[in-house]
Amino acid sequence: MYGIALDVGTSGFRAQLIDLETKEVVKTSMTMKHPLPGGNVTDHLDFAISIGEDVAHGIIIDAVEKMIEGFDVDPSQISKMAVCGNPIQLSLFQNAEIRDLAYAGRNMQKRLGIEDVHRDARIFPAMEIFHGNIYLENCEIIVPPAIEHEIGADALAMMVETDFLEQEVPTLVTDYGTNAEMAIKVGNRIITGSAAAGPAIEGQGISCGMLAAPGAITDVDLEDGFWRISVLNEFMDVVKGHLIDPVSGTILVRSDVVPTGITGTGLISILSLAIETGIIISPPKLKYGKIKLGEGIEVSEEDIKEAGKAIGAIRAAQLTLIHESGIAYEDLETMYMSGASGTYVDSVKARNIGSCPDFTKKIVQFGNTSLSLARDIVLEKVKLDQLIELAGNIKADHLMMATSETFKKLYACELGYWTEGMSMEMYRKFMKMSKLPELPAPVDDPVLEKKVLKDISEDGTGQVEVVEDIGFTLEELAVGCVMCHRCEKECPENAISIQEVDGRFLAEYDTLKCLGTACRRCVSMCPVHALDYKEIKLIADRPLSVLAAQAAGGYQ
Repeated sequence: MYGIALDVGTSGFRAQLIDLETKEVVKTSMTMKHPLPGGNVTDHLDFAISIGEDVAHGIIIDAVEKMIEGFDVDPSQISKMAVCGNPIQLSLFQNAEIRDLAYAGRNMQKRLGIEDVHRDARIFPAMEIFHGNIYLENCEIIVPPAIEHEIGADALAMMVETDFLEQEVPTLVTDYGTNAEMAIKVGNRIITGSAAAGPAIEGQGISCGMLAAPGAITDVDLEDGFWRISVLNEFMDVVKGHLIDPVSGTILVRSDVVPTGITGTGLISILSLAIETGIIISPPKLKYGKIKLGEGIEVSEEDIKEAGKAIGAIRAAQLTLIHESGIAYEDLETMYMSGASGTYVDSVKARNIGSCPDFTKKIVQFGNTSLSLARDIVLEKVKLDQLIELAGNIKADHLMMATSETFKKLYACELGYWTEGMSMEMYRKFMKMSKLPELPAPVDDPVLEKKVLKDISEDGTGQVEVVEDIGFTLEELAVGCVMCHRCEKECPENAISIQEVDGRFLAEYDTLKCLGTACRRCVSMCPVHALDYKEIKLIADRPLSVLAAQAAGGYQ
């Protein structure tokens, strides 16, 4: 019999097939992106509410089914599946209530009849939600509990899978990703929060970005005056890549592993080295217009702006948590980094650009804690009853960054620095004017510790399979379209195409590529306002029973 550990992440899914007899991981798979449009949880939430929760749920389940099919085992031999993720992703996966996560304010929730929604631990038959291509008749699904309403199983995972809860000194943990979850522990008090960093932190939303997968650039270093890139090979090991002139893009020494894109960690390394060597004059200004890292792989000033928004959101949220905990910045002793970005990034370079506090005394890097917790649940290394008790005992305060004046002031500084060329001197002056604590000097020699070499430490065969056949096509009637194709040209992800069918103009969006409501560039660029990205419907390209009812019909 087999079990499956599943991490339903905001930027992509990761799954592992586990032999329950040998307790070994047989195979690991991942998706390069989330199957729903958008680069963050807000986009996914908005899509589900606008288009239909059943449709969003069906698209997610279709992607998970594709991953299970790739394991190539008899579905009747799968007896359990443990699933981790943040509250929004877990709710969409289960087709559970999400409106309480979308609408702030008790009065609005009361009018909608969605008060007191609980996200407790659940065990239920897989057939409740898997009734499409895969018949999981003998499988039960296990969902760990949320700590509180907004503090989900992913936050619980980053605390449980590290020794964060045992720390007696002030400790900050961050699960780096599109929606960067974080918590600070000071004595017995825990304050949690999250930063809607956006897709750039995981290599998406930038011109040559990608998630951690074979061919991804994860690091760059200075070598003989040129840049040596580090790339992930087919086994997800970091290996030496090309030696490149970043100004001309000339490859001086070729590697057997050809780079295909840049991860978020690679982008952080690129920014750090570019600032250090003067290629970035002052963010986002590039001395030579672009940074060239090989054939067709470039970093532009727009990419730096996107990365800066993500880095800035994380740094502002971390500083806010520290400030609200009542300690001085320099009192922070330990920083834990988890998730794929937290694993592969060079922590020294992360300190240099601010995505990791440079004033902490110790930095410890962990792997994918969400997937690790799901795996431990499947293997019963962690009992569900223990997690329920632990979640009940954790008394965490949740800080909403959207309503925090401290965060707003700090993020304004970050945006000024990364997108408007504000100097660090002006940054510090603005903080002083806003009556915020002054940033301390960096710690010269912090203790650096890396617990794992890969974000997925146990991957079975040693090779992670990338599942690409996910996502669907959305369709919108483009009333008044003049076929100028400006929307297609302006789309940063090449996600839209305009088709003429029976005298009508239709805009088709690829859910796997589209950045959703976070972008809407196609809407703003249309000269005749033919698009609004609201009245969109799903085209069922595959015979999925779970989606057939919702996708049936069309424009009348």
